[in-house]
Amino acid sequence: MPKHFRMIDVARRNLTAIENSAVDELLAGRMDRRDFLRHGTVLGLSLPFLGSLVAAAGLGTQQARAEGKPGGTVRAGVATPGGAIDPVTYYDSGSYQLVFQTAEFLCITQPDLTLKPVLAESWAPNEDGSVWTFKLRKGVKFHNGEDFKADDVVATFDRLADPSGASNALSVFKGLLSKGGTRKVDNHTVAFHLDAPNGSFPYSVSIDNYNAVILPASYKGDYEKTFEGTGPFRLETYTPKVGATFVRNPDYWGEKALPDRLEFKFYGDVQPRILALQAGEVDILDAVPLDVSQVVLNSPDITVLRVASTAHRQLHMRCDTGPFTDKRARQALALCIDRSKLVDGLCRGMAATGNDSPFAPAFPATDKTVPQRVQDIAKARQLLEAAGVAGGFDITLTTLRYSDIPGYAQLFQNFAKEIGVRIALNIEDQDKYYGKAVFGQSDWLDSPLGITDYAHRSVPNVFLKSPLVSDGPWNAAHFKSPAYDGMVTSYLKALDVGAQRSAASDIQKLLLDETPVIFSYFPDLLVPVRKNVSGLPPIAAGLLLDRVSLS
Repeated sequence: MPKHFRMIDVARRNLTAIENSAVDELLAGRMDRRDFLRHGTVLGLSLPFLGSLVAAAGLGTQQARAEGKPGGTVRAGVATPGGAIDPVTYYDSGSYQLVFQTAEFLCITQPDLTLKPVLAESWAPNEDGSVWTFKLRKGVKFHNGEDFKADDVVATFDRLADPSGASNALSVFKGLLSKGGTRKVDNHTVAFHLDAPNGSFPYSVSIDNYNAVILPASYKGDYEKTFEGTGPFRLETYTPKVGATFVRNPDYWGEKALPDRLEFKFYGDVQPRILALQAGEVDILDAVPLDVSQVVLNSPDITVLRVASTAHRQLHMRCDTGPFTDKRARQALALCIDRSKLVDGLCRGMAATGNDSPFAPAFPATDKTVPQRVQDIAKARQLLEAAGVAGGFDITLTTLRYSDIPGYAQLFQNFAKEIGVRIALNIEDQDKYYGKAVFGQSDWLDSPLGITDYAHRSVPNVFLKSPLVSDGPWNAAHFKSPAYDGMVTSYLKALDVGAQRSAASDIQKLLLDETPVIFSYFPDLLVPVRKNVSGLPPIAAGLLLDRVSLS
């Protein structure tokens, strides 16, 4: 037996059946290095251990990132927070970019979608993925001097999973984790007892779920007064509608932050943010929309970090409202779209093509053998005729004024004209479009035809559930399919990659047939920085500034 295979064989003796199935996938060539590392970290295996298996298999190692020099003030321009900042309830980028500097998660995603331990040292599921046990890091203190312990984790997730509260994370935890399901084992161990088995649960308590920062058990609100956390920076000043400053936490448990200080400036619109970056008033922006990206892409003093993303624009058709009660009418609209014009024109090539399911190319479980839907005007017209609307129909598309969405709506309007569908556009401000975000009180959820923005996730769980299962709180398509619901349950509970791929393939094929929602493209996230900035991790979740340096 060759030496590297002996090394792998010895390592595998201590792995579970599920963990060994991932090694089988790697050795058989059905899983590449990136997907193996990602799946292994979900199961709680450490990156150094996984890297040793990859190296033993002769598949190379990841290069270490160069470390910048310490000191200085890093200035960031972000959107003005939407209201009082509270990690339990916030939903906007301007708020969570600040909190990410001072509070921490059990784990965070990396650029390759692997999971890196932070306040958790390790985790592992039971045999069916219904209980996940997390070992917590010792020797960590909150900024107020309190020790970080299991009680804080239990209190944090009980707050977020409380159905009687205002938690924004209920969209993640409904049907997954209930209040009382997070249980203390000892001072540095917690067990998450889930409502249903879940094969990728650690992402739900990672930075992917931006409400899931760990707060003290004693937290009672008024977060803006303290920005309490365990993170590498602590609050210096906060002025609503103006900005905030943070300083290096000298008592941080990990590597001390490189910058001495962070300065955040708030802007009500993206154009002033870009002007501030061009003028050198700030060093970094949060992600900018595709429709203004050309301004910064052509600037000699600015570098734009392109981050492959699973963010997308869901174009829903209400399946309980004519003519969309007939799936052939829905299929016809999907077939009228020239996706290459959306990717190459609207997105300037900075996007991946969608195939009418939430399974973006970036997701490891995506079945790339499912045929790509392409524009077919003749077939679209035939489908409309079969659906009893050969002459087309009139309908209003309601959407929001955000990023590339108005441009997408106009292009879709033009595509639909080719098959006789006459679309009137109703483009609203975000507050009016989303309304109260409940059925009967939201243009988003009540409109017969609409386009909605969905932010990046490292796993497709939220995309599969909230907008598409029969009782989903964001089911704008009013799509009800017991077959689909069953497939999603199978996907979510699968612990091994083979079962995930099989369920994903079934879901992709069903959604291509039913077409309640059109997924045309997955745009990259674009993060502009000044040329002298280095060390910003290119992750889609948000800005982490502790390793940033200025030259």
